[in-house]
Amino acid sequence: MSVMSAVLVGLAMGLVFGTALEKSRVFEPGMILGQMQMRNFIMLKIFLTAVATGLVVLAVLNGFGLTNLHPKVTLFGADIIGGLVLGTGITLAGACPGTVLAQLGAGYRDAWVTLAGGLAGATTFIYLEPTLKPLLLSGGPGKLTLDGLLGMPFWAPALGLTVLLVAGLVLLERWRPWRDDLGADCDGML
Repeated sequence: MSVMSAVLVGLAMGLVFGTALEKSRVFEPGMILGQMQMRNFIMLKIFLTAVATGLVVLAVLNGFGLTNLHPKVTLFGADIIGGLVLGTGITLAGACPGTVLAQLGAGYRDAWVTLAGGLAGATTFIYLEPTLKPLLLSGGPGKLTLDGLLGMPFWAPALGLTVLLVAGLVLLERWRPWRDDLGADCDGML
């Protein structure tokens, strides 16, 4: 794939993701905090739908040999500590690295503080990485993938997991319909 093709594909994917993010209102701080407090599940439904869609696309592309997958090494320290730090930051700020840009575009003035904090955190990590490397970048089993564990081609467990995700989404929607999570004032734009 040429650089220009990759840029165009990236722009198209960003447009689809940004539109879905805006239409679902998942970028709003109240929506993010509601998910973190387990009060509404719109954010979880949107992200699980994105994972299921991504799995189908990757399964098709990989199954036809149009792409090669290069999973990163599993590092338990980095994954657990990084996940806890990121989750805490998302909960405190009411934004994540992707949604803060949508918040800026929607005119949330406090999103500038969140963006500055994220950039300061990333800069701090760059300077602390040599010190943290022994703690974070050790203790993992290497490249850990479901298809590798099962000894199957990627597309088979990917499509199987997609079926499980869709079933889970159907059950989640029956338990907590999106209209109930958004409330009576929802305009139906979803």
